[in-house]
Amino acid sequence: MSVEQSFLNLRELTKHYPGHEAVRGISLQIQQGEFFSLLGPSGCGKTTTLRLIAGFEEPTSGQIWLNGTRLDGLKPYDRNVSTVFQSYALFPHLTVRGNVEFGLQRKPPAERERAATELLALLELAGKEARKPAQLSGGEKQRVALARSLVVQPDLLLLDEPLSALDPKLRKQVRSELKAIQRRVGITFLFITHDQEEALSLSDRMAVMNAGLLEQTGTPRDLYLHPSTRFVAEFLGAMNWLGDCGIRPEAVQVSRTPPNGGSRALRATIIESAFLGNLIHLQARLESGDRFTAEVRAAADGFRPGDTVFLSWPVENERRFQR
Repeated sequence: MSVEQSFLNLRELTKHYPGHEAVRGISLQIQQGEFFSLLGPSGCGKTTTLRLIAGFEEPTSGQIWLNGTRLDGLKPYDRNVSTVFQSYALFPHLTVRGNVEFGLQRKPPAERERAATELLALLELAGKEARKPAQLSGGEKQRVALARSLVVQPDLLLLDEPLSALDPKLRKQVRSELKAIQRRVGITFLFITHDQEEALSLSDRMAVMNAGLLEQTGTPRDLYLHPSTRFVAEFLGAMNWLGDCGIRPEAVQVSRTPPNGGSRALRATIIESAFLGNLIHLQARLESGDRFTAEVRAAADGFRPGDTVFLSWPVENERRFQR
């Protein structure tokens, strides 16, 4: 995708604080209608990047372009961008409808009512218009926050860790709803998260951020299967290391006899076996003393601590990194 074709375009964006460089010259292009995730650990600069796009912070240098308009230098209310915060920031004294209509105060009453009613129906909140936030479940609060942000028809919706306050079961349910909502409304979503599973399952494309820099950008599949750096490989999932060579646990095969050709093989001793439902998580110790992890199907159970085994994997599943 060329810079000219991109909908959201960050150009050499930096943000310096006294004694700290939070964002270090990142460039990123996002297409219209994409669900794009910015993934990274705490302190990597992802939330600062969101705040720069929203206008809550101004960049030290660089440019932000959205749909052909340069945003840096504009006030937040002059950018056609909405933000859903981690806390949802709902007004506790207003009803669901009141929260959703809040951003439409300058519109005629009939237009406010029509727009809010349409979104409440779209987000399956019809019949709950008169409730206060305290009367809503976590998932319902999240949908109200989405409706309030979407009702103003933004070009871009920024979501700052919006699922982190939910319990694990509800988090998975709301995650699937969020993807469906984005598809229905067709608005570009920029999703900020530290959760690898969220980014991998939700994103059309994603970027991994580390220490203020973008490590790699691409589809979830590309980043998981073909990480370009050791940091990306480790951050997106478990990895076994033999020097600069990395092997995912799910690529490792476990057998009691040496495998035939076509694979690398190492002799090892099982030291731990954990049942995970559809998988068995095996920890083994190599003859070198290093630990190695394998994931095998539950049907292949039978390996016990103390067993001598052979660990093997296809050579094409090895990943090598310079850094």
